[in-house]
Amino acid sequence: MINLDTPRLAMRQIVEADWTLFCRLLQDPKVIELAFDQPSPDDIQTRFDSRLPEWRHDSEHWLCLTIIEKETGESVGVTGFQVDQNDRSRAEVGYLLLPEYHGNGYGTESLQRLVQFAVEELHLSCLTATVTDGNEASCRVLEKCGFVFSQRIPDAYEIRQQRYDDLIYTLAVNKTL
Repeated sequence: MINLDTPRLAMRQIVEADWTLFCRLLQDPKVIELAFDQPSPDDIQTRFDSRLPEWRHDSEHWLCLTIIEKETGESVGVTGFQVDQNDRSRAEVGYLLLPEYHGNGYGTESLQRLVQFAVEELHLSCLTATVTDGNEASCRVLEKCGFVFSQRIPDAYEIRQQRYDDLIYTLAVNKTL
């Protein structure tokens, strides 16, 4: 079981007891407004179940870590990545935080630790993230963690019957470090 810590946060692989958190993250309008349309209950269950098996570097499913505030023991969101099945040195990262924890730096703090784990322990050399155009907060989190804007894909995604550009951010690791 993977456990990662920061000064304020503990992160551990998602477990059955995180179902309520996961559902809320995928249904809260403030969380999903610039990420995706609200999934059906069956889709939420499928996504949750796919993240429950213990994760290993050769896993095909997302490594999904529950982010827990150490001081209160409250779950504040999830973070993780999925390793590219065609190039196991690459992965796509993602994160969702409950609205009441936005603006506390938890997205940045948890992503910095996740990146450190991916690079130092798994030796991944490239991480990417896809952000819906207009999600400035996520763009700032990625930039604080060293990601750089690398590509705009016009009209790539539809949310609430409106087309949005995808913004691709990349963190390439210099192997000579």
